[in-house]
Amino acid sequence: QDTPPVFIGTPYFGYVYEISVPGSEIFTVVAKDGDVGNPNPIRYSFDDGDDGVFHINRTSGLITLQTLPMFLKREIFNIKVRASEVNPQGRLLDYSITAVVIRVVDLNNNPPTFYGENGPQSMFELTMYEHPPEGEILRGLKITVNDSDQGANAKFNLRLIGPGRMLRVVPQTVLNEAQVTILVEDSAAMDYEKHHFLTYKLLAVEIDTPERFSATADIVIHLLDTNDNAPKFSTDYYIARIPENSPGGSNVVSVTAVDPDSGSWGEVKFSIYGSGADLFLIQPTSGIIYTQPWASLDAEVRSKYNFYVKAEDAEGKYSLAEVFVTVLDLNDHPPAFNDNFLETTMVIGAPVKIEAVDDDAEVPNNVIEYAIMKAEPDNNIFDINADTGEIVLKSYIKSMAIIQNITKQTDCTWSLVVQARDRGQPSFSTTAVVKIDITEATQLSGGPLGTFLMQNRNKPSQILGMLAGVIVLMVIITVVISTATYIRNKKSNRILPNRRVRRRRPQKQQAWNIKNPFKFQVEENEEPQPENVNYNNNVSKVVSHWPPPPLPCAPSAPPPPPAYIPEGRQWTVPTVSATVAIKPKKRPAMHTQDNVNKAMVSELKMRLEQKNLLKHH
Repeated sequence: QDTPPVFIGTPYFGYVYEISVPGSEIFTVVAKDGDVGNPNPIRYSFDDGDDGVFHINRTSGLITLQTLPMFLKREIFNIKVRASEVNPQGRLLDYSITAVVIRVVDLNNNPPTFYGENGPQSMFELTMYEHPPEGEILRGLKITVNDSDQGANAKFNLRLIGPGRMLRVVPQTVLNEAQVTILVEDSAAMDYEKHHFLTYKLLAVEIDTPERFSATADIVIHLLDTNDNAPKFSTDYYIARIPENSPGGSNVVSVTAVDPDSGSWGEVKFSIYGSGADLFLIQPTSGIIYTQPWASLDAEVRSKYNFYVKAEDAEGKYSLAEVFVTVLDLNDHPPAFNDNFLETTMVIGAPVKIEAVDDDAEVPNNVIEYAIMKAEPDNNIFDINADTGEIVLKSYIKSMAIIQNITKQTDCTWSLVVQARDRGQPSFSTTAVVKIDITEATQLSGGPLGTFLMQNRNKPSQILGMLAGVIVLMVIITVVISTATYIRNKKSNRILPNRRVRRRRPQKQQAWNIKNPFKFQVEENEEPQPENVNYNNNVSKVVSHWPPPPLPCAPSAPPPPPAYIPEGRQWTVPTVSATVAIKPKKRPAMHTQDNVNKAMVSELKMRLEQKNLLKHH
C-alpha cells in the first residue's frame, strides 16, 4: 500500500442549467487505488469551492445540485474533490485531489420586456404641440426595457416603426436593460393639419440567439394645433366681368380662401384695397365682391379695374390675391355726325368723306357702316364706301355733261340722306343731310390749295386754321435759318491761340470787282493796314501799330482790274467796302389764292350767263 488513488477521465467539467432543480445530477468523478494487487475502497469528499450548493456521494462520486440555479452567485465554480483510500478498519489512508469545473449555463428563455412606471407595459401615450424643435426629447414617455437572460441571450436591438422619419430611438443596442429615449427628428412633418395623432411601434429584437425573441410596445402621440398656417386663396388672381350700367350692389366675383388651422385660427376675414377698389365692396366672411350702392360703371370712361383682396386670420397672418375686373361694353351710344346738315363741294373724280363717331368702347359696338338712304334730284349717281364713309360718283360719270344729261337739269347741287349704323346688338343708327355741289376739276386752277379752298368755302374756320399753320411753319423755318447762320458766323470769328500775324502792304494798289448775288462792289482801300494782333486774355500788354480803318464808302466808279505779277503774288488783307445795288422789280407771281378767286369768279359768271339764257328761253 504505497500508491495513492488515481482519478480516471480528468479533467472534469460539469454544467448547471437554469431549469435545473435541487437534486439534479451534475457530474460523477471516478478514482481507483494505485495498488492494483490489493486495492482499497475509495471515499470522495469536497476539499474546497463548493459553497455549500453542491453535494458529492462518498462512495460513488456523484455530484448533485442542492439549490435552485437562480440562487447561484457565480457562473463558474472550481471545486476540489478528494479521493481517499479506506482500510478495512475504516481509516483514511492516502488520498489524491483533482479539480472539477462546474459552469452555470443560462438558457434563452426570457424575451425582452418593456416596463413603465408601474411595471410591464405595452402601450405608452403622450400629448404635445405640433412642430416641436428638432432634437427635443419626448420627456412624457418613461420607458424601460429589460431581458432577464445572461450574456448574449440578453443582447437585443431597439427599432421605432411608424409614419415617416419624424422620431428616432436611443439607444439602438441594449445589453440586459436600458432607459428608452425618443427624439424629434423631423419637426415639419409633425403637422396637426396632416396627422391629429401619430402611432408608432417600439420593437426590441434579440441579436445573437437562435430564438430571436422580441417584444413590442405601442406609442401614441396626440398632437395639439398651433397657428402655423396663413389663409390660402384658391388661386393667385381672379378675373371678373360685369356689364356697364349695372345697378349699384351688383355681384362681381366671389373669392375663397382656406386656413387649415383649427378654432379661431382657421376663421378668415376678407378685405380689399388698392387704387381700383374705390367702386367695390367685399363681404368680410363670405368673400363676395360687389359694387358700391352708388357706383356707376361706364366702359367708355374706364373699362379695366384691378385691386388686391386680403385674407387674414385671428392673429394677423394673411395672404393676398389680385382681382381683375373688366367692364363689358354695351351698345348704349348711337353713331353721331358732327352736324346733322353738312355742306361740301365734290370735284368730279375725287371722293368726299363724311365721318360719324360712336362713343362705345369696344367693337363691334363702335364699328360704323355708312349707307346712302336717299339722293335728290337723282338717286343713282353716287356710291358710298360702307367702312370709310367716302362718297364718290358712279364710275361712268366723267363730266358735268353726263350729270346734266342724267338729271335734265343745269343745277349741280345734290342733297343726300346718309345713314351711319353701328354693328352692335341691338344696332343704333343716325342720319345726316349732306349737300354736295359738284364741279369739274378744269374749273379750278389753284391745284390742291384751290381744291381745298373750294371744298371748304363754307367753312372759314378750316381755312383760317390752314393759313395759321402755314404762317407758323414759315416762322419756324426763318428761326432755324437765322440760328444756323449765327452759329456759323460765331465759329468763323473765334479767337485763335496767341500769335502775331503780319501782313505786308502791296506794292501796287489793286481793286477787285466781285460779282455776287448780293450785288456788292468790293475795292481795296488805300488806308494803311493795321497789324493783326491776336488778343489773349492772359497777356497783359497788347501791341497795336495802326489805327482802326475808316468806315467803307461806295466808289464813284468801278476800279480797274488788278495787275498780273508774273514773279508771284503777295497776299494782302484788304478792307472791304460795298454798296447794295437795287434789284430790278420782278413781275409779281400769280398766287394760288388769286387763281382760286379767279376760278370762283369765272364759275359765278358762267352761272349768271346760264340763268340769263334760261330767262330768255
